[in-house]
Amino acid sequence: MRKNSRRLFLYRRQQPGRRIDNKQTTGKVDFGHRGAGKRQQEGGAGGRRNLDKIAGAEVVICGRNEPEEPVSAGGRAAHFVKANVRDPEGLGAIFDKALEVGGRLDVLVNNAGGTPPGDSATASPRFQSAIVDLNLVAPLNAAAAAFQIMETQPDGGSIIFISSVVANDPGPSTPAYCAAKAGIDALSISLAKRFAPRVRVNTVTPGLIVTEQSELFYGSDEGASIVREIPMQRMGLPEDIGKACLLLSDPELAGWITGANLGCHGGLQRPIMTPDSQ
Repeated sequence: MRKNSRRLFLYRRQQPGRRIDNKQTTGKVDFGHRGAGKRQQEGGAGGRRNLDKIAGAEVVICGRNEPEEPVSAGGRAAHFVKANVRDPEGLGAIFDKALEVGGRLDVLVNNAGGTPPGDSATASPRFQSAIVDLNLVAPLNAAAAAFQIMETQPDGGSIIFISSVVANDPGPSTPAYCAAKAGIDALSISLAKRFAPRVRVNTVTPGLIVTEQSELFYGSDEGASIVREIPMQRMGLPEDIGKACLLLSDPELAGWITGANLGCHGGLQRPIMTPDSQ
């Protein structure tokens, strides 16, 4: 969970029908350049910069502000579109760019979202509405726009939503966000039924993920004090989520998977906040 995050990921394979191959990747289409979105696009640290990319893909990213440095991976730079995903015109510009650079759209990883902690009793109606718009309404609009493109393609496409463990175990400090993520889970199942068989729709549910704003939610030690609660004994990394998206994006490995929710949480299926982050 991050404040003011706006990210969408779009993939366009240069060779339609070619499966995802983590050893032969040359690009992807991605909307977003901050936090987990940026790390997913780059493939994370430790020299594993190509593990979360689509074979032969182009990458488009979006954000309200242009990144300080070009977002790149494997020697290829992403295409950036300055846009707010809550703005219908902004969404249109993003998809127009994706078609411009690739001519088609194979995968949308629809992970626009985020929220700052807040007081449930005193947050303004405007604040609550903005959180729901960003985390639920904008992803719905993006998925609908992607479907309009994908349904005309011989190979269809894949749409992936990013949910959260708070959808099933909501906390007291982010009620609108928790409700919106629960809505994402229901939305994904609904659209999977509506968009089949041409377009597959699935969800990835991350657990506790390390980002540049982890301190807001996991404390000043960025979650080190709560690792003991996680069965896998470590915090999640953005590239863990990227790999889960790769699996669901693969038309061969996941060609009969739709309406599914893939937990990517290291075995901890509930949110944890440390006292100094509340």
